[in-house]
Amino acid sequence: MKIERFEDMEVWQLTRKLVKEVYEVTENSKFSRDIDLKRQMRRSGISILSNISEEFERRSNKEFVYFLFVSLIFIFSLSCFAQTPT
Repeated sequence: MKIERFEDMEVWQLTRKLVKEVYEVTENSKFSRDIDLKRQMRRSGISILSNISEEFERRSNKEFVYFLFVSLIFIFSLSCFAQTPT
């Protein structure tokens, strides 16, 4: 199956679910008390989605792979933030 839109990519769909979970967790947990951490976690999630969609539209495999790598770094950041004591 040829992927014609970034929304069709499984990685984008899974990331969208991750971002939704980040918003839910940061709204209804200890993270809601730490406004800066809450905002940083949410921005990281949005950055992942943005990187995937923006680079998909450029149609360059080399750049797309690079931005997938950048997105992976944001995922590591989210993991780190989630373990931050508040």
